[in-house]
Amino acid sequence: MKIDQVADLGSRIVAAVGQAVVGKDEVLRQVLMGLLADGHVLIEDYPGVAKTLIAQSFAQAMELCFKRIQFTPDLLPGDITGGYIYNQREAAFEFRPGPIFTNLLLADEINRATPKTQAALLEGMQEKQVTVEGERFSLEKPFIVIATQNPIEFEGTYPLPEAQLDRFIMSLGIGYPRPEDELEMLRRRGDRKSDAVNLPTIVDGPKFLEMQRAEEEVYVSEDIGKYMVSIVGETRRDSKVQVGASPRGTLALFKMARAAAALTGRDFVTPEDAKSVSVQALAHRIMLRPELWATQTPARDVIENILKRVLAPRSE
Repeated sequence: MKIDQVADLGSRIVAAVGQAVVGKDEVLRQVLMGLLADGHVLIEDYPGVAKTLIAQSFAQAMELCFKRIQFTPDLLPGDITGGYIYNQREAAFEFRPGPIFTNLLLADEINRATPKTQAALLEGMQEKQVTVEGERFSLEKPFIVIATQNPIEFEGTYPLPEAQLDRFIMSLGIGYPRPEDELEMLRRRGDRKSDAVNLPTIVDGPKFLEMQRAEEEVYVSEDIGKYMVSIVGETRRDSKVQVGASPRGTLALFKMARAAAALTGRDFVTPEDAKSVSVQALAHRIMLRPELWATQTPARDVIENILKRVLAPRSE
């Protein structure tokens, strides 16, 4: 598949999902970048702004097997991975796969489950496999996790540890719609006469894997690579940051920048591509100093300030 085909299919996927999620094309484009880069996406925002709908709509537009897990404090690791059940007819134990065996998994309100249960996702997210009773089971390709969490609830929640946050290639918010978009949402709901939205299928799983393989051919020059390394390096030296982004963050920035280039139809990365995805790829990977918690300084502000002072190479 050629890069211009990736860009065309990407725009059609965003347009299809945009039939359900009104007025958020840029957010949908960012989510698609994460999926195209073979990464997992964390969406953190207030209730009712279409976090769950985004995951369902992407699965529908890309004809991916979709499963949803509602994370709760009593959810157990086996409820995610599955386990062995005794089959009386066969007089033997057989493995019953859990909901993690899918293409697109929605981990809804992931911070409501205990750390032990949250950790059940780690192996699948990183290595595309699950180990149960010492036996390994490969997950289907593509395997993507879209996780959601609510930033305003603290009671009965368990914040994701840094090790798990680092597994998400990007973190982003959605925000409330503009009044005109909210009015359009009401108009469409009235026309449909149903809550359900039937979206067209743009690609299937194998075709989406072709899109991911084509994205791997996007060229990143040495100067652009040095620019990305400088951005990540500044997160480790910034006076406001206690722990900077890891090398996995550098790889995430690299992959996200290539996805951004591919979705614009280019087979090479520009400094603007790296800039456009830096906040989403890095902000959730840094830990600010404790004295900044009282001022509620957002991590994204720190990344934006770093982008202002790191000199970008000239576009060729």
